[in-house]
Amino acid sequence: MGQQKIVSGSELPFGSAVLPSFYSHRYFRPAWVTAEGPGPLAKQLFESIREADDDGLRPEAYHLKRIEALMVETKLELTTNQPTRAEKLADLDLLLTDAFLLFGSHLSNGRVNPETIHSGWFIKSHHVDLVEALRSALQQRDVEAVLNKLRPQHAGYAALKGALVRYSERMALGGWVCVPEGSNLKRGDRDPRVAALRARLNVPVCSVSSDENISDLFDAALERAVLEFQIRHGLDVDGMVGPATLAALNVRVEDRLRQIKLNMERWRWLPHDFGKRYILINIANFQLDMIENEETILKMRVIVGKKYRQTPVFNGRMTYMELNPYWHIPPQIAKEDILPEIQKDSQYLDKQKIRVFETWQTKAIELDPASIEWSQISPADLSFKFVQDPGPLNALGRLKFMFPNRFSVYIHDTPARGFFKHAKRSFSSGCIRIEKPIELAEYLLKDNPKWTRKELVETIDGTETRIARLVEPISVQIVYITAWVDEDGESVHFRDDVYDQDKPLYQALLERPPIS
Repeated sequence: MGQQKIVSGSELPFGSAVLPSFYSHRYFRPAWVTAEGPGPLAKQLFESIREADDDGLRPEAYHLKRIEALMVETKLELTTNQPTRAEKLADLDLLLTDAFLLFGSHLSNGRVNPETIHSGWFIKSHHVDLVEALRSALQQRDVEAVLNKLRPQHAGYAALKGALVRYSERMALGGWVCVPEGSNLKRGDRDPRVAALRARLNVPVCSVSSDENISDLFDAALERAVLEFQIRHGLDVDGMVGPATLAALNVRVEDRLRQIKLNMERWRWLPHDFGKRYILINIANFQLDMIENEETILKMRVIVGKKYRQTPVFNGRMTYMELNPYWHIPPQIAKEDILPEIQKDSQYLDKQKIRVFETWQTKAIELDPASIEWSQISPADLSFKFVQDPGPLNALGRLKFMFPNRFSVYIHDTPARGFFKHAKRSFSSGCIRIEKPIELAEYLLKDNPKWTRKELVETIDGTETRIARLVEPISVQIVYITAWVDEDGESVHFRDDVYDQDKPLYQALLERPPIS
């Protein structure tokens, strides 16, 4: 016979598979109520659930209305000396337990399973024993403290919680001023729309003469505010209000608030401890940060995968790097990129220093490209292996940072340096090209006396392929975060959703949680 469902009044608990075990271990004694009604811990949990929106979660998802109604009813019955039915107290206890388990699960691992909505998300979060957490809360008689430990302990999550409060307050005040459409605005311009721009960026008029009206003048102070806004929104930093900057200025506060909530959910998906030393790559920000003891040691621009060849979200452990690497061109790139180039230009392989091998086997025979009828080969039939030799043309550049993974995605140098000047840098086939490879290599090898900066530079100036091993492996965390708070704890940064992942996440957050 299958396990019976537990029903509390008109509500179905979400953790119906867990509740029987929890209560059986308590010999079916209530956890939150007594014959005199709900105890202090019940009130603690109720207050924590009522404040769930501080974490970007919906309080009503945790039986809030039903719990509140039962607490009011039992209190009224007690104050009027009416007998409280045991079934009502049992319902309240079950719902409180279920609410704790569900709320705790959402705080520690997220409201949504990322793998169900994002095909490119492969980071596994940590395991939490929620029943043990519940027992601890009851034993310590401190629900709030235990729930707080379940939250992500990253400073980035706490900072977004603070931003959520500030943006909620802004929305309650009616949002911010919209800057009307029109021609580009730049320093020195006079335009009636400048007054709206000042109000939007909270830049007061600074006039040396009280008789002169300069509210419509785009002055130096306003330009500085525009520059700061552009930095925070990943725009071209030119101090001019063009179409892209105007569009970002006029995003509604409701949409920014939602963006903050979505990224708090993404933080809940991530491991709660990255370690003392790690590389953090934010795909949406096109940036790599080298972190040690919560301090950013090094940062640089990166180039990530195109929209149709997305860089996956995952983590790994970097153990070594290759200097002057060979590029073993992945089959998909060979079929979609290399073959069309060969068919357009018979000298393409020779120009790019790419060799052709009969198969992907270790000792495969090298072939003469001129002996192959390339025009007769379709992408589906292409089975050759292409290898690009080390050198200035190599697509991996002179350095390749290795953290083995099933996606064959790595951090590497690139000869195509011009792409780094763009504000939005999704140009690769999935791998991560970095702006400062030598600086990163020098930092990672600082504990290895064999590899000084001089040795690194001399080696990559040659053509010999060499391996440089890290004394200690380092964690690599590749994430997708479109809103975060700067190190100052106040300035919120927003980025475009380059891989269109925000909308499906928002829809998933609106759905009813699955029953466990």
